[in-house]
Amino acid sequence: MAITMQVLKLLLQCKCVRSMGFPSGQFSRVDNFSTGYQWRARKKDSQYSTVDTERYSSLVREVLSSKTSSQTPESIEDEDCQLYGPVIRSRPPSQQPKLPKNLHPLLNEAKGQSEYVPGPLARITLQRDSNKTSIPSVTRILQKTMPPDQAFYLERWKRRMIAELGEEGFREYSLNLFRQGKLFHAAIEDTFTQEIPSKEEQECPEDVSGYIESVSNVLNDITGVRAIESAVHHSALQYLGIVDCVAQYRGSLCVIDWKTSEKPKPTLRHTYDNPLQVAAYVGALNSDHNYNYQVENGLIVVAYKDGSPAHTHFLNSERIMPFWEKWLLRLEEYAEK
Repeated sequence: MAITMQVLKLLLQCKCVRSMGFPSGQFSRVDNFSTGYQWRARKKDSQYSTVDTERYSSLVREVLSSKTSSQTPESIEDEDCQLYGPVIRSRPPSQQPKLPKNLHPLLNEAKGQSEYVPGPLARITLQRDSNKTSIPSVTRILQKTMPPDQAFYLERWKRRMIAELGEEGFREYSLNLFRQGKLFHAAIEDTFTQEIPSKEEQECPEDVSGYIESVSNVLNDITGVRAIESAVHHSALQYLGIVDCVAQYRGSLCVIDWKTSEKPKPTLRHTYDNPLQVAAYVGALNSDHNYNYQVENGLIVVAYKDGSPAHTHFLNSERIMPFWEKWLLRLEEYAEK
């Protein structure tokens, strides 16, 4: 019996060694372990001594063996619907475009299309007498009715420039842009009005030489110039403006608007209110009795100071009509202020 008890103690000691991660055979003499210490260590109570290990192991195996898919937006939405009820989505606002109250025609039925007859260019100056002091300009109307989002970005750009240049620096920067614009328009005017320009006259100010180089290819497509820097007045809608140029562009008679920019404007969307401005000039010219012809098309030419090729945005009679309607809406908005 004593021998049997000793064998059992040795077997228990070997089992403890293996459970601690020691490979079998590492300890050749298991009798070095003190059996008395082993039994003293077991007397220490543990908080897990009362746990049903078999049941706990079964529960762990069940959890680990189960496979659950990760949540997706759809499953989360389904779960929310069960907890809080279905989501009530509001109907989107009506997408129908707003129409002007008075849809005034762009063309003048009293005028017809007239062929180009070479002659002196129209260059009517804008004269404001006592009767016309209250007639607003196209530029003023567009400024006073600028959409909030467009005004926000413009103001943010202005603040950023002031932060970089300071108040005085930004003022000087703005005046320089205005001066360059005037020089550029003057250089374009000289190009169309001088029949045989001399070498000295062909030279343009250094500040605008890049702009002229930018539009050089466009100038080759322009013929039959009829008006340069000429005032127009819409007698029915009562607004004024000055057109940059009226000429044939690739065979189509257009109101042409020259623009300068430091950033590329490859699409019409990048020109903001310029299409409305051109449409307003077209309508005013067609209404003005100083011009015995009418125009159906518009052209926006964006020139760049670095001389890179200008972007042209041609508005035929079909494309210009939506901008004419938007212009009429802005005109009504201005009248209501």
